[in-house]
Amino acid sequence: MPFYNSEEERQHGLQQLLKRQKHLIEFCYTVAQKYLFEGKHEDAVPAALHSLRFRRNVHGLSSVELVPAYLLLAEASLGLGRIIQAEEYLSQAQCTVLKSTECSNATHSLLHRNLGLLYIAKKNYEEARYHLANDVPRRGLAGSYSSSLITFLRNCYSKLFQWRLPHFTFPPAICIYFASCAFGTEDIRTSGGYFHLANIFYDLNKLDLADTLYTKVSEIWHKYLDNHYQVLSKDRIQQIDLLGRHFVNDTGLDEAQEAEAIRILTSVLNIRESTSARAPQKTIFVLKTLVMLYHLMNSSKAKEYATRALNLAREQLDVQEQTGIEELLSLISTEEDLPVT
Repeated sequence: MPFYNSEEERQHGLQQLLKRQKHLIEFCYTVAQKYLFEGKHEDAVPAALHSLRFRRNVHGLSSVELVPAYLLLAEASLGLGRIIQAEEYLSQAQCTVLKSTECSNATHSLLHRNLGLLYIAKKNYEEARYHLANDVPRRGLAGSYSSSLITFLRNCYSKLFQWRLPHFTFPPAICIYFASCAFGTEDIRTSGGYFHLANIFYDLNKLDLADTLYTKVSEIWHKYLDNHYQVLSKDRIQQIDLLGRHFVNDTGLDEAQEAEAIRILTSVLNIRESTSARAPQKTIFVLKTLVMLYHLMNSSKAKEYATRALNLAREQLDVQEQTGIEELLSLISTEEDLPVT
């Protein structure tokens, strides 16, 4: 233990220790998330455990702040096929949430996403139905719905009942509900719920609804990346005017979010390419979104995806699309040649 000459020094030392622990909480959490999005479940476990340990040190043993770490460990366990262990972590998360009066919509969203994965793995559809049927009314958050989200969920639910589908399709919809309450229906942090629900409908061969959701996911990421790039472009123009140099690109995302974006968009691309003969424009749209993502990540893959998009546009004899992609390729090459600050 360090020796302090005064109470003031002791308080300052404690504040610095707390600051370091909070930084480590976020760092370990981000690393674990990144590994999970990359499918490296075994590697995610140590980082998630460290995040949990630091959270306990800072917030105590019963704080709702422990829930995100429990959910990381549950998802890693599911990825490793350890269903019982995942269920134990989710049980701890649920108990903590139920005892808390300050649990955020974002945490609720993560909890339901992981519950959905657990129910799919266990094929315990009745338990999923019971849990979800009792959750939303108890939370009393209906007033937080946007009109567009209400319409979307009603359409999903009507289809589920019409097709008599298994009830494991409900957790992603509730996940979308809480994520939308926390971030909005068009936020990248909500897109994971749409993506998960789309995968379920795709596996159930309900391709029209899956297609709608995959399109929504693509549009959300395209809008975010395009808006972010426009902001960077304005700063870049000012910098070039002043110094003849330009800023290094960035996505505005942390490493875990970048890994999530790659996983989601490449998965959507694989599905689009398997049906590209029917909807080539949708494939081109996803390719262009990946071009923006990798370009902002300063990755050479940007050119690779742009070339693939250009070749597909040429096959479709889409002159307007060809011109736009050629301009994008030219822009990427020009920026690569500029000196970096």
